[in-house]
Amino acid sequence: MNSFPHPAPPADRFGRVHTDLRVSLTDRCNLRCAYCMPAEGLDWLPRPELLTDDEVVRLVRVAVRRLGTTAVRLTGGEPLLRRGLPGLVARLHALDPAPELSLTTNGIGLARSADALREAGLSRVNVSLDTLRPERFAEITRRDRLADVLDGLRAARAAGLAPVKINAVPVRGVNDDEIADLAAFGAEHGYVTRFIESMPLDAQGAWDRDRMVTAEEILRRLGERFDLVPADRRDNAPAEEWRIAGTDAVVGVIASVTRPFCGGCDRVRLTADGQLRNCLFATEESDLRALLRGGADDAALEAAWRSSIRGKGPGHAIGGPEFRRPERPMSAIGG
Repeated sequence: MNSFPHPAPPADRFGRVHTDLRVSLTDRCNLRCAYCMPAEGLDWLPRPELLTDDEVVRLVRVAVRRLGTTAVRLTGGEPLLRRGLPGLVARLHALDPAPELSLTTNGIGLARSADALREAGLSRVNVSLDTLRPERFAEITRRDRLADVLDGLRAARAAGLAPVKINAVPVRGVNDDEIADLAAFGAEHGYVTRFIESMPLDAQGAWDRDRMVTAEEILRRLGERFDLVPADRRDNAPAEEWRIAGTDAVVGVIASVTRPFCGGCDRVRLTADGQLRNCLFATEESDLRALLRGGADDAALEAAWRSSIRGKGPGHAIGGPEFRRPERPMSAIGG
């Protein structure tokens, strides 16, 4: 296939070229992680406001054919809650040119869907897992579902979704004593374990920098148990990676706060209700859903997309006087 010419990907004022698209399929989630949302959940988007499958496919088609997008990650909320997800994945995989398709999930429901997703064209998955202790998992997520997540990890690996990555957010006094244990678990089972500095994206606005475990501290904790060898960093990849000496195991650290990688960011985000965000911490959005439903052609969608990218700022400035939290929490933005 790939019968279409290669378009020039959109670049911002700082020369960053954007080829990575994150597509949120829902703002709903079946967990209530304490660092993400309140126990009672949030006011979910009304269904008519969500993009339909046809609208998602059209926007991704514009992205890959007219904007040079090469990688699409499906996110949420919890994307496995999207009804008919394998069918949507198959339609995205059938695009010409076909983007690399990946999924970020909490793992609940992955055991029963991994095979279908792989068959539909999904390449790999990232699974959120902050603890290996059932009682602590229930405390953090307010749900007793650790066994389901572990089953999902095993099913993803068996289905050939590779690499299977674990995303863990260490929080001081909550799960920071499991950093080395999580890395050892990943090494034992063939998963790539990545530790992410917590960010001010919770719905409650309760983020506390003093409880954030920094990349430096994460590496120190890992170094107490493992001999780490630096691995080559892929261009624009958010994670710095290390190999555990004497093994093929890889661990990564995403230091979004203390070592921001804004200067090489190539990502843009599409929310479940069709708003384009040129940064995770953007305070403005471009309404592609209104254009879609107003009859805009692909050229108009492309123009709006490129305009949004041109307006991207230099970085998120967390900790600086100019930093402003986005109005949407992470579950509504998409990872």
